[in-house]
Amino acid sequence: MPRRSDARQRMLESGATLFRERGVSATALADVLAHSGAPRGSVYHHFPGGREQFSAEVVAYAGRALSRRISEAAPLGGHRLVDLLVDHWQDVLAGTDLRGGCPVAAAASEAAADPGAREAAGAAFAHWTDRLERALTADGVDATRARSLATLLLAAFEGAVLLARAQGSAEPVEAVREELHAVLDGVSVPRR
Repeated sequence: MPRRSDARQRMLESGATLFRERGVSATALADVLAHSGAPRGSVYHHFPGGREQFSAEVVAYAGRALSRRISEAAPLGGHRLVDLLVDHWQDVLAGTDLRGGCPVAAAASEAAADPGAREAAGAAFAHWTDRLERALTADGVDATRARSLATLLLAAFEGAVLLARAQGSAEPVEAVREELHAVLDGVSVPRR
């Protein structure tokens, strides 16, 4: 039996999983409780602001998780960073039978998503772009180009995942890997 003190963490993890597969609007708090095994009173105990607070915190949680991946991969160089992020999305897609996407993108793209979740998504995207920009600059990309290249990388990853889900194939994710390597070669990122 899960420990009661872990309920908040389990709910955040379950929320991210369900947002990834169903979207924000299609995920009810009852679904999160069932998925996480958390007691019914956990929602208002841990998230007194209700659904809006919960949604915003799940999106922020998911954003921090990918930020950590970017930070861990950044010292390995631009090419390796691309490989590790593409591998991450391939794992997500494979583990969900091509149903899983990005919970942050789900919050950003759903008109019916809670405003707090959309704000958290905007903050996560900005943070990821900043981290990618710093990683590219540290890897030798000209500072004037690093910001737009970071935006391109992020848009390519998110778009590839969306295409993969829609097409029922991880092929777009692999195609993005190859093209991003070519782009990085063109801006003189030295490592592969």
